[in-house]
Amino acid sequence: MTTAAVPHPTRPSNGDLARQVAVGLGAVVAIVVAFIGSGVVVGTPIADAAGGALSADATPVAPGTSAFRIWSVIYTGLLALAVFQALPARRTDPRQRSVGLLVLASLVLNAVWILCTQAGWVAATVPVIVALLAVLVVTWARLVRSAPTSWVEAVLVDGTIGLYLGWVSIATVANVAAFGVDAGASATGPVATGAAVTVLVVAAGIGVFLAVVGRGRLAPGAALTWGLAWIAVGRTDGGLENGTVAVVAALAAAVVAATTATARFRAGRATRVGTV
Repeated sequence: MTTAAVPHPTRPSNGDLARQVAVGLGAVVAIVVAFIGSGVVVGTPIADAAGGALSADATPVAPGTSAFRIWSVIYTGLLALAVFQALPARRTDPRQRSVGLLVLASLVLNAVWILCTQAGWVAATVPVIVALLAVLVVTWARLVRSAPTSWVEAVLVDGTIGLYLGWVSIATVANVAAFGVDAGASATGPVATGAAVTVLVVAAGIGVFLAVVGRGRLAPGAALTWGLAWIAVGRTDGGLENGTVAVVAALAAAVVAATTATARFRAGRATRVGTV
């Protein structure tokens, strides 16, 4: 009986090169589509697309407009990650081999989500963003298994994916709520408030879980805290004010931030090399 040859772990293969090229191209495509989604030259801003279903005042859990500036940081990180993983020295990197195709999948799903939004297909955006969240969870879980070898890798790879995961967690909550309102549910009243409070508690729980499992990795907690804080701001200064949701969102942000800081302190600086 013969078995297929398995590439040596330190020996590059055609698949390694293909992965590097694909991730690089995926990052470029994602950024181009994001530019369309910004509406600067062509396309419609996300807040105005799909009849405003995803605007800052559409639902009780929609973050304030300024919250979406985090995308600039995430896209910059993704482009830097694409360059980093394309370096010849990273061709046989076990961590890049483990997450490369998942990063590519996240880039494709991100672009598909924006195109669905531009087309006004609010219902279609839900399974796409849920799939994107699932891919990022798996990607982050694989990165957590091992420490980055340098601060550059920690920031460009772990930091970028952590921010991406934390923000998409909030974006998924907002997206599902937007679909509900677009389908006819009310954005105001006790039922809407109760639903908003429930999902905010769940979001805080996700933040606590990521902090504990990630032993205080900063990026996911920072993005979740950012998103929750801006939901609080949006409910106090906008067209859909809701004091109850604002207070719960602010408390949720504080819980995630405190848990992340505590978990990092308990893990100790010596336990890992440059985790972000």
